[in-house]
Amino acid sequence: MITNKIRLGVNIDHVATVRNARGGIYPDPVKAALIAQKAGADGITAHLREDRRHIKDHDIEKLMAELTIPLNFEMAATEEMLKIATRLKPASSCIVPEKREELTTEGGLDVVNNFNYLNEYISKLNSAGVSVSLFIDPDVEQIKASKELGADKVELHTGSYVDAKGSCREVELERLRAGAKFCGNIDLEVHAGHGLNYETVIAVAKIPEFTEFNIGHFLIGESIFVGLERTILDMRILMDKGREIN
Repeated sequence: MITNKIRLGVNIDHVATVRNARGGIYPDPVKAALIAQKAGADGITAHLREDRRHIKDHDIEKLMAELTIPLNFEMAATEEMLKIATRLKPASSCIVPEKREELTTEGGLDVVNNFNYLNEYISKLNSAGVSVSLFIDPDVEQIKASKELGADKVELHTGSYVDAKGSCREVELERLRAGAKFCGNIDLEVHAGHGLNYETVIAVAKIPEFTEFNIGHFLIGESIFVGLERTILDMRILMDKGREIN
């Protein structure tokens, strides 16, 4: 699938990180989501982790109640998260790998070696009317397995590209190009996310198969200086520049 304009999903997890540092109610991640919605975000992403280190259960419930744009519910493939997703029925769920000790999601989901478990898991989400995305590395075998499972879309992990320096970054960008093109060839919707910022987003936006970017940490961090609305608008300008929208 090739589209001219890329959708922007704004991840509001780290507004909750700041809130939880003091144990109070401010800043409110739901308020951030509503600001993002007003600024033109196409969706909101929130990751309810097993240890509730940032987003809490009540945040997800409030987001479901107050948003008029889709909620992308990031989740580990656990029974606890399945119960929450099938009860609340967000527009989509993005299944990610999760370890308690990691600071952020490190690497993509191993779909190949968890095929049978994920097959049953995705079936239950689909039965509840929840669209499923899998967060994976830009690897052909992982993409093939995702398609075989019947995932509605995949999100390619852009972290290795963002973190790479010099000529290594072009190597990682080529992996993203090849992965996205393969998704297009097998009619699998493809998104991108993890670590994208003003410096790195244009090159990824030039890859025509990508239909959506999910960006969080950078937007929330930059908003400290210029405000969330301005940060989202500036990111949108760069995304459109990459896609050559006038």
